Order: sequence, then structure tokens, then C-alpha cells
Amino acid sequence: MATTTRREFLGLAAGGAGLFLMDSAWGQTPTPYDLVAATDQARILAAANRYLSEAPITITVTHSERSQGGVHDYFSEGDYWWPDEKNPNGPYIRRDGFTNPANFDDHRKAMVRMSLIVPALAAAWELTGEKKYAEHAGLHLRAWFVDAKTKMNPNLEYAQAIFGVTKGRGTGIIDTLHLVEPARAATVLANGGVLKGAADIQSWFAEYLEWMRVSKNGQEERDAKNNHGTCWVLQAAEFARFTNNKDVMGWCRERFKKTIIPDQVAPDGSLPLELARTKPYSYCLFDLDVLSTICQSLSNLQDDLWVYRTADGRGMRKAVAFMYPFIKDKSTWPYKHDVEHWDDFPNRQPTLVFAGVAYGNEDYITTWKALNPDPTVPEVIRNFPIRQPLLWMEKPHTHKKS
Repeated sequence: MATTTRREFLGLAAGGAGLFLMDSAWGQTPTPYDLVAATDQARILAAANRYLSEAPITITVTHSERSQGGVHDYFSEGDYWWPDEKNPNGPYIRRDGFTNPANFDDHRKAMVRMSLIVPALAAAWELTGEKKYAEHAGLHLRAWFVDAKTKMNPNLEYAQAIFGVTKGRGTGIIDTLHLVEPARAATVLANGGVLKGAADIQSWFAEYLEWMRVSKNGQEERDAKNNHGTCWVLQAAEFARFTNNKDVMGWCRERFKKTIIPDQVAPDGSLPLELARTKPYSYCLFDLDVLSTICQSLSNLQDDLWVYRTADGRGMRKAVAFMYPFIKDKSTWPYKHDVEHWDDFPNRQPTLVFAGVAYGNEDYITTWKALNPDPTVPEVIRNFPIRQPLLWMEKPHTHKKS
């Protein structure tokens, strides 16, 4: 797990104008884990206690007649595709940035629901050591990935289909970005020895990772130039971590340095491919969060992606610095406004806490604390996949299992 140790964080604090040294809640400089725990403990436990009464809901609960797959096959339809007014019964046409509410997205909603529940429960276990949280998280994970009656098949052959055009696309693999934090949660629980059926859950993710790597859809998404390619790398990295696939993790590090950063980050730190969209602000936030989470996932002492930069200076430090003023004060955004949900961003972007720790930047952390951690608009939640940064920080001590 790519983490910042206490010694490293103390060094960052010393180099970052005494980062957090004046926090009266602590008798000493907190670790990154302590910082996030102090900020998020109440919200984590409140959510986890609610979720203890929530039963698993998987994709087998609903099925679309437009899906060419079976009951265990994930199915979704492209968001920005609409009936053609000139040919109502013909193939759908694209309206970028405008979501068609009539398209089938029940499976994605079920996956997003699970991606809210499982990480919150795992974080609650991290904080308290109470097995009830781990056991309920395991119940959901087994329903999705192990139980024969309810599990999802480990592929996305039918994701983001387009009526009259295609049964499914490589683009659809972005839907399983919402499996990244559940995979991180499962890793935490498995490492703690409190995840029943861990090997079977790992087996599912190993199969899905292999499908991502060798299938036509998977390779198309891997090679996408914008946030889709970024999301592929983050998924592969975390699924590889959970399944102990060091080779894929190493490949992802090199992909980040040699392809993702050169293709997506401009010399000034901007993200031109996201700025060109009809929702440039939210897409820049989204891609930056995914880039930052890759750094948090894969960085180590030998290969720190946070400080990596190309020969012409492209890298994460510039990307975060470019976007930060517009997170702190959105009114300064000099580009066009998003066609939808302009008023619903920013939220508590994980970039700020991850980069704040990595760079010893107190301003980033202060802004992170001030933002909304729990958006309620479904479209915003869908573009905010990392909601429990506690799971991405190394715990400075182990608790006794109860």
C-alpha cells in the first residue's frame, strides 16, 4: 500500500511551515492517518451505523430487455446518447454532457451503492476494531463477487451500450471505477484477517483484471487518451494490489509516467483533454482525483509518482497547483461553465488531502477540510469515487481484533 509513514510525515511537516504543529487536538504532530481520522471519524461511524441495516443489492435484482447479456452480466447505456428526432426508431445520437435519464443505469446505481457502503464499513472497522463492521462489509462483498445466485460476472462486455449501435463498449469500463474503493476496503479487511471468503473475492478481481488486460474492450479503454485511460490505470493498480499482482502494479507505474502524464498534463499543469469537454470543471476535478489516487496507490520510496516529472516539467505537482485556485474559489474559473451541475462542485476532493500530505501543503488540507464530504446529487456521487481517504493512509499502529 502506497502510504506516508510517521517519520516521512514529520519531515513533511518540518518542511511545510510546521504543518499541523499548532493543532491543539494533538499533543504532537499527527500522522496522515490521524489527521484523516480526526476529520472523518464522526461521518464514517454515522454512515457505517446506518449501513449495518442495509442488505446487499447486486445487479441480479434488475435486468434490461435491451441487454444482450444474462442476469449476471453488468449492463449500462451510454449517458450522453439520445433518440434521433429525425429517426426516432433508429440508432441513438450523441449529445455530449447531457445525460439521458431514460437510459438504463440500475446496475451502475447498485454498484455505486455498494461503493458507498463497503468502504464506510471498512473504515469504521479500521477506527474501532469492531468486527460487526467488517462482517457486514464482507456480506456485501460476497454477494457481489462470490455467491452464485447474486454475483456479477467478471467482465464488462455490455457496459455503456448504445441503442442501435453497439451491445457494449470499452468506454463502459469506467463504470467499474466504483469498484476501486471496495477493492481497497477488501484489502484492508483481508490484511486484518477479518474478511471471510477473501480468497474467493480476490479470485473474482483477478479474473476481472485479466479481462481488462486481454479483451478488446479492455484494451480500447486502456489506450484512451483522456480520463478513461486514467481510470483504467487506477482500476488495474488497485485490483492488482488486492490480488498481489506485482507485475501489473509495476506496469501501471510505468504507464502513468510514460503515457498518462505526457498525454494528459500540459506543461502549465492544465488538463487540456478535460478542458475541451462540455463539463470542463467537473471533468478536470474528476481526472485530477483519479491521477492523485494513482499516485497515492502506487508511490513508494523507490518510485514516488508525486514528484515525477517529464523532461519538459509535466507532473502532478503542477497539475494540482494549476487546479487548486479554482477549487478554493470557483468564481475565478476562466473557462466555460459546465452544461450540467455547475453549482454542485467542488466537493471534498481527495486530491487535496493526498497532495497536501505529499507536498506538506497546509492550504490544500485546510481547503479539503472545509468542503462537503458527502454530496447527495447522484451524478456528482458518480464522479466522486474516492470517499474514504482513511483507507488510503497507513495506520500508525494495529488495533486488537474484537
